[in-house]
Formats: sequence, C-alpha cells, structure tokens
Amino acid sequence: MIEAALNGGVTAVQLRCKHRPDREVFELARRARALTREHEALFLINDRVDIALASDADGVHLGVDDLPIEDARRIGGPDFVIGYSPETDEQTQDAATRGVDYLGVGPVFGTATKSDAGTAIGLQTVTQRADLAGIPIIGIGGITASNARSVIDAGAVGVAVVSAISIQGDPRRAAEMLRRALDA
Repeated sequence: MIEAALNGGVTAVQLRCKHRPDREVFELARRARALTREHEALFLINDRVDIALASDADGVHLGVDDLPIEDARRIGGPDFVIGYSPETDEQTQDAATRGVDYLGVGPVFGTATKSDAGTAIGLQTVTQRADLAGIPIIGIGGITASNARSVIDAGAVGVAVVSAISIQGDPRRAAEMLRRALDA
C-alpha cells in the first residue's frame, strides 16, 4: 500500500503502529524507509524516536504525551524532523520555540480512523492555528479528495490522510485523486 501511495504522488509517509511488537515495527520501518528513499519522500515514525533513529527515518511525529520535544531534538539532532500534534492554542504557539518543525492539526473533520482523536476542530481552527504557529501546519482527520483543498485554503501546507488512501480498492488511484485535488 505504501508503494502504491508513493506511486500515486504521496510525498511523505508516517508509520504509526501502536499495538505491534517493537521488532515488527522496526522491520516495517526499514521496508518503508527503503520505499520512501526510492521515491524521495519524507519518512517519519509516530511517537518512537528510538525506532526512527534505528530505521534511519527522517524524523518523528510526537503527541503531547510522548517524549518531550526538547529531548527528541537533543537525541535526534538539528536535522531530525520533528512534528507535533498540539491540543491547545498555547501548545501551538510554543511549539516552534521548543524545536518543532511542523504541526499536525486536527481532527479537521470527523474521523473514525483514530478513536481518541476528539471532536472535529473545523477549518476556522485550522486558520487560527496556522496564524499562531509560525511554522508549517498539516491538517489531519477526516480529509478526503473532496475536502482536502479547503484545508489548504484554510492555511495548512499539506494534509495527512489514512483511510482516504489505505482503505480504498486502488491506493495509487486514491493518492492520485488526492494529489490532483491538492494541486488544483
């Protein structure tokens, strides 16, 4: 599925495996790293700085309950990409000074993919957080080819999706449709 999505125009992949053994996550990360390198796409690991470094990922995406940003930056170094999902406007404002490269903001729309994502924040909050952040933001949550452009228009520089590609019968075509919507 990752290869099909990359062939369809995906420019970044985040590996998120919450309930699998570390060894299995590491092996998946190594395979995904090879594919993303071949396609010159960014590769991130969700939550796990150790697996990100061991698999030669470009970086990590952290949440508020994960390893502190400052420690991830110290361990990963200055070129290690760090994404962060703030839950409040204050966390959004402080993220850049703490060493974050980009923010994942959402859920923009309702989503069934992540059970603990909370209620949809809407496009107005995307705009507000884009203004507060001072760094690029990526919209996530309930994003499809039909609504992705509205997230960009609200101030995000990109979108993150799961089901818009992963549960589609043809992931490559789904990625191409999403890419066309974003490029419009």
